[in-house]
Amino acid sequence: MALGPDYKTVSRTGAAATGIDAGLRQYMLRVYNYMAGGVAVTGIVAYVFAYMLETNQDLLNAVYGSPLKWVIMFAPVGFALFFGMRIQTMAASTAQMLFWAFSAVMGLYLASIFLAYTGESVARVFFISAGMFGAMSLYGYTTKRDLTGWGSFLFMGVIGILLAMIVNLFLQSSALGFAISVIGVLVFTGLTAYDTQKIKEWYSEYDEGSVMTKKAILGAFELYLDFINLFVMLLRLLGVARSD
Repeated sequence: MALGPDYKTVSRTGAAATGIDAGLRQYMLRVYNYMAGGVAVTGIVAYVFAYMLETNQDLLNAVYGSPLKWVIMFAPVGFALFFGMRIQTMAASTAQMLFWAFSAVMGLYLASIFLAYTGESVARVFFISAGMFGAMSLYGYTTKRDLTGWGSFLFMGVIGILLAMIVNLFLQSSALGFAISVIGVLVFTGLTAYDTQKIKEWYSEYDEGSVMTKKAILGAFELYLDFINLFVMLLRLLGVARSD
């Protein structure tokens, strides 16, 4: 997917500058609309699936008493890798369909987490996450500071978190789990600002419709991952476990 000339290199005077700014705002609005839609799909699927599991013991046993639980756990990772690697070669309509499908699959994964915490704490952490995400995304959008240098550091942080989570599947260490959550909050908070600035700089007034759509979907996908991971890490730190 050709990113085209960097919008910051275009002469921004008079009507041309106004047009570029308006186009950029429209583009970023599409990114956030897709991202918010994905979060909504995930939330609905997670709520419905969690309710089904909670009220149907046979379904709960069938899902989490069999290898199906590993499919649900790792499917979002495989889905994300496939989506990230293939989006440049697929049609915009296909990319959009896969984004909604990925959001639904993530909802299946989050259902088990929702079952572990009270509804009140899930709602509270969601709004805390939304506030943190909004603040850092606004910073990434408005700051004049170049955040490119954060990229490699944050990427290594994500890899470290993934490896530590896999190890902790076997160790079941509460101390390691706490450390993963704290580091995860820091990493995904930073990624929110970094990704927002990067997505903003993808914009070019010369992009055609399908290219712009795929940029918006890919941007939404990256911010969606930042938000969902931030939410999960905060939930593990601040969530109140169910007593039953």
